[in-house]
Amino acid sequence: MKVFLFLADGFEEIEAIAPVDIFRRAGIKVVTVSVSDEKLVRGAHNISIMADCLFSETDFSENDLLYLPGGMPGTKNLDAHDGLKNLLLKHANENKKIAAICAAPSILGKLGLLNGKEAICYPGFEDQLVGAILSKEKIVKSGYITTAKGAGVAIQFALKLVADLVGKQTADKIAESIQS
Repeated sequence: MKVFLFLADGFEEIEAIAPVDIFRRAGIKVVTVSVSDEKLVRGAHNISIMADCLFSETDFSENDLLYLPGGMPGTKNLDAHDGLKNLLLKHANENKKIAAICAAPSILGKLGLLNGKEAICYPGFEDQLVGAILSKEKIVKSGYITTAKGAGVAIQFALKLVADLVGKQTADKIAESIQS
């Protein structure tokens, strides 16, 4: 299993760090990818993370999930990266798993990837979920796309993705070990 998690300046730290931790506890290889020209990426609350690699240097051919954290202006910075948008479109055409939380589902909506799919996002971004069926749930899986409402559900979101990738038993063991 391999997950690529994309980081842009202004990302929501909880939505990136908590899932990396949960995925690694599950034995899933996580690669953090900076979409800028620097590996050091500053979060929305001035917590900096050293990404594993730069987008421009990364081979995305082997992956099981592309993960987009939200945050501002992180979401806008992800949305401005044409290479990432092309990768998301290619991934979607192959019906491969994509996850986005908080404001980041708006990127998928603008790309037309949520047409006819149930989705959720941070309140105020619903109009950018073009073609989506808006959900009242905090976490929604619709086909190959899973979306979540915001930072408050980051751990539950990661556990849902772990269950989807490697099984509910693994997710349940992690949930118990972290007292979730």
